[in-house]
Amino acid sequence: MEEKGKKEEEKKKKKDKKKEEENYPNSWLITTIYKTFKWILIESALFKLLQDLLAFASPQLLKLMVSFIQDKSRYAWEGYLYAVLLLAVALLQSLFLQQYFQRCFVLGMKVRTAIMAAVYKKALVVSNDTRKESTVGETVNLMSADAQRFNEVTNFIHLLWSCPLQIILAIVFLWLELGPSVLAGLAVMVLMVPINGLLATKARNIQVKIMKFKDKRLKIMNEVLNGIKVRILKLYAWEPSFQAQVESIRGQELNVMKNFAYLSSVSTFIFTCAPALVSLATFAVFVGVSSENVLTAEKAFTSISLFNILRFPLAMLPMLIAAIVQTTVSKRRLEKFLGGEDLDSGIVQHDSSFSTFIIRIHSCSSAQCVSLDIKPGRLVAVVGAVGSGKSSLMSALLGEMHSTKGFINIQGSLAFVPQQAWIQNATLRDNILFGSPHEERRFQEVIQACALGPDLELLAGGDLTEIGEKVRKLHHLARAAYSQADIYLLDDPLSAVDSHVGKHLFDKVIGPSGLLKDKTRILVTHGVSFLPFVDEIVVLQDGVVTEIGSYNSLRASRGAFSEFLDTYAKEQSNQTQSESGNHILSHCSNDIHCTSYCTLLTEPKTVTAYVLMCDYYLHRGVRLRKNSSIRKPENADESKKGQRLIEKETMETGQVKFSVFLQYLRAMGWGYAVTVFLLYFTQNVAFIGQNLWLSDWTNDAVEYYNRTYPSWKRDTRVGVFGALGVVQGLFVFLGTLSLANASVAASRILHSRLLNNILRVPMLFFDTTPIGRVVNRFAKVGCIIDFCASIPQSFRSWVLCLLGVLGTLFVICLATPFFTIVIVPLALVYYFVQRFYVATSRQLRRLDSVSRSPIYSHFSETVSGLSVIRAYGHQERFLKHNEITIDENLKSVYPWIVSNRWLAIRLEFLGNLVVFFAALFAVISRDSLDSGLVGLSISYALNVTQTLNWLVRMTSELETNIVAVERVSEYSEIENEAQWVNNTRPPEKWPEEGRLQFKNYKVRYRPGLDLVLHGITCDIGSTEKIGIVGRTGAGKSSLTNCLFRIIEAAEGHILIDDIDISTIGLHDLRNRLTIIPQDPVLFSGTLRMNLDPFDKFSDEDIWRVLELSHLKDYVAGLQEGLQHEVAEGGENLSVGQRQLLCLARALLRKSRILILDEATAAVDLETDNLIQNTIRKEFSHCTVLTIAHRLHSIMDSSRVMVLDAGKIVEIDSPSNLLKKQGHFYAMAKDAGITIEDITVL
Repeated sequence: MEEKGKKEEEKKKKKDKKKEEENYPNSWLITTIYKTFKWILIESALFKLLQDLLAFASPQLLKLMVSFIQDKSRYAWEGYLYAVLLLAVALLQSLFLQQYFQRCFVLGMKVRTAIMAAVYKKALVVSNDTRKESTVGETVNLMSADAQRFNEVTNFIHLLWSCPLQIILAIVFLWLELGPSVLAGLAVMVLMVPINGLLATKARNIQVKIMKFKDKRLKIMNEVLNGIKVRILKLYAWEPSFQAQVESIRGQELNVMKNFAYLSSVSTFIFTCAPALVSLATFAVFVGVSSENVLTAEKAFTSISLFNILRFPLAMLPMLIAAIVQTTVSKRRLEKFLGGEDLDSGIVQHDSSFSTFIIRIHSCSSAQCVSLDIKPGRLVAVVGAVGSGKSSLMSALLGEMHSTKGFINIQGSLAFVPQQAWIQNATLRDNILFGSPHEERRFQEVIQACALGPDLELLAGGDLTEIGEKVRKLHHLARAAYSQADIYLLDDPLSAVDSHVGKHLFDKVIGPSGLLKDKTRILVTHGVSFLPFVDEIVVLQDGVVTEIGSYNSLRASRGAFSEFLDTYAKEQSNQTQSESGNHILSHCSNDIHCTSYCTLLTEPKTVTAYVLMCDYYLHRGVRLRKNSSIRKPENADESKKGQRLIEKETMETGQVKFSVFLQYLRAMGWGYAVTVFLLYFTQNVAFIGQNLWLSDWTNDAVEYYNRTYPSWKRDTRVGVFGALGVVQGLFVFLGTLSLANASVAASRILHSRLLNNILRVPMLFFDTTPIGRVVNRFAKVGCIIDFCASIPQSFRSWVLCLLGVLGTLFVICLATPFFTIVIVPLALVYYFVQRFYVATSRQLRRLDSVSRSPIYSHFSETVSGLSVIRAYGHQERFLKHNEITIDENLKSVYPWIVSNRWLAIRLEFLGNLVVFFAALFAVISRDSLDSGLVGLSISYALNVTQTLNWLVRMTSELETNIVAVERVSEYSEIENEAQWVNNTRPPEKWPEEGRLQFKNYKVRYRPGLDLVLHGITCDIGSTEKIGIVGRTGAGKSSLTNCLFRIIEAAEGHILIDDIDISTIGLHDLRNRLTIIPQDPVLFSGTLRMNLDPFDKFSDEDIWRVLELSHLKDYVAGLQEGLQHEVAEGGENLSVGQRQLLCLARALLRKSRILILDEATAAVDLETDNLIQNTIRKEFSHCTVLTIAHRLHSIMDSSRVMVLDAGKIVEIDSPSNLLKKQGHFYAMAKDAGITIEDITVL
């Protein structure tokens, strides 16, 4: 199947780029992005350059200012001029900086969008092999996490050249101030770089590990949620096992994260110490080199403000490098995916010269060769045992398989109905139209033909009802029928429906007189009963076509097919032909072959055939519908509450509740939170102390003017200055360390709370919530709360910024007491700007996160329905839809970027005013000030702009990220279903007899909807075998849901062995019942885990049940045996094998009560027989309830319960019911079953 070696890869990423390489093309992504966006890049670079140059004007002005204050003889206007110049320079700087930011952020947004669009586009054309390399979860991650990484790096990409430039300029100016002693400070900085580099590589390795665990965790989460969605996890009470799996991965993830947190505290320590150490080294060397060098105020504070400029590029470089490193990981993942092999569109040719055949296949894959020619307008059935390659043939026709040699030629358009239904989260109408224009007449025809009419009448919104992610298959056949294609590929669409619906679908849609009678149809089927009506039958065995021909010729040829039929249809000539037979004769042109067909029908064993002829409901239903043509609900405009199944995602508005902050602090632990704050506070005190000490030091220059500077004093100055620097570093280190521990603890608590609750939420929640939305909570939210991500970081930055701003104001007031006058008005302006901004920003962020979910759920929907989308050729439409969803999201991203610029301009203006006033007051009261303090206050003020800006940004960032806690807590507080285990525990061996009693049992799916079961009352004795029949929607499945308490009673009780099931815990109940469900669901993991997730049973037990379920030979033949890895969703096993595994699960549980939800739907006749016999033999001592779609499988039941519209219409033994000539008799008559048959049985 796979041909490795040199693959030619191709990727459309705005530009098509081709490269050939051994595995996949790499290092093309960055250059492509550059080529696409280079003009924005150049523009923004220009603004950044201007801003950088202006940044160095302020220290020079500061120097002039200080010398002006020292020299009392100079004119006052000079001082005012400097103050105004300081303001002007700062304003220009702000404007340039914001222009630059605006361009960069918009660029980041564009890059993210381009990558998302490219990933989506690629997903539509990716080959099946490449698709199997990564799970749906991982692919969605490319779109969410990796595209986001690129966005973040692009925002700051210019710092790569701007940082070095700033560093060089700063050093030049420092040299002019302090001469060669600058080199000492520089040396310290240079030493920091390799240390930071080391930490960055370490961090990157940890990052990769975290990503691995995250992928793994999300993959399991995705499966768990899907498992709950189809009810399996709940029916089997397997939640604890999967909860343990997720928790253990999460534990590993958090341990790795803890290491990451410790690492970052070390780098924070180094980062905090750096400026102090640099200035210490420089000043110490400066005063130590010669006694001539005296530290004056202008020298000290000009240098300090230059060092402050230096801090930013030095801090940013390692962060930038780390971010780029993370992005390279993403780059690799993206290039691997985007460069993966495309589906070879040349496999299927569309050559019109083969006019006689609409489909020609001559192709070989691995060892088998298939040759097949199909003429237009024929109905071709494909039959064969489980695993004989029927679905592979379908894939080949769709062009989804590797063709090693040969060709496939198809003329005309395709429609495809896959075996496993794929339904979009949209209205029923949209699912059927699937992008075609809506024509009411054709739509109604299709709905009637596909037997959807009665279903629609039950739905509140008619065809505008939203249907969830998993719904019945009929809509899917309707989609195909509506599409008016030339060729229909039908992969077993009749298996999952009731027999009469199956017959109806065959008659009205697929068969010789159906809706599609003039089209070419290829039908994969297990149903023997349809075969006489098809034009041609293709028999597959082990991937090879063994026979082709009409029904008669194949019977006559006595080949494999004829044996296959004989096994199921030994013709007993003594069978009387029932009316049903004569009824069929009228369909037939060839009497002889039809007689054999009728015999085949009336013979008891054949009636196992899928779809029994059962017109009773249809006649009744059709008559009713002819008049109504699907009544529109009278009050169609008032759409009912029940109609929207998928509720819109809720979104909190207004301020984030304070309780959410408290909740997070509580999760962290109060002790930790207080400690962190105190440690940071002490650090800030040390910082101010250090600077006051410096300003005192500069006054020595005045004091010892023209005198020798005593060495002891010099040593004291240097020593204290240095000590205070180290103390800062130490406190920050301790603070960050405690924060790391606290946030990992919080993360653990919040995640397990979320997981714990989601597993206990009632089914209703999953019916109304797309899985993507829940996974999104686990993914995004997990990310924000975790230490490596936002909340702890923004918490730390917020505390540091707040303290920084307060410190600055304190120092300025200390230097120029006048300044206190302006503080109040400035603070007011600041407050209003901040309130206004934070509210807007917060809401925009919420809109952003709500509008992101649909992008991902649409994407995962697309990936899972890929073969359908491709078959219909609807890639363009889905691309368009994806673009629309992304644009919706951008509508909230762009305003957010602009709002940030709005804020920054206003805040920086405020900061610039602070500088101006500090300078102004210094000039006014220059007679009473010493130059040291003035230098200190202005150099502080120059720094405050940045800090003010950050403080608001952090406040908003913190609020935004806290929204994550809000969203986790929203899902952690949904009402739970009943307790898993409560105080009333049933006896150990319960149920010993397996008696069931229903007492006036009523139930509805959701509050506000109508009842689905109206007062069911009946007693079922121990070891009775009960068949449950009724048309679709009669309440058969609801009955099983009630037994397992998936839906709770509206009134009435169910007793099992005299214990009311509503009084005991759900797991006590569900563990004692066994169900073999309709859809066989498997989880990724070992085969063993799929059978026995709790490791309760020994290997012998497991091999025994595998033998009973006829899988022993298959499993024994696998390399890993029981440890064989099952793919996501069990995709590496055929549907039949999955169904047998479900049987094995049931055999392991050995419960006294077994519920069979017509489990044999997707299985061929042989497997069906195996399953039926195993159940008869192994469960003879159990009470068995069979929900039957085919009457034959329940003819040997002790009693049959006939349901209609949620009531029991008849319940008695099959023979008595036939004598009664009621509902059951009519169904049996249509199925050609007579009383004689039962006596034979």
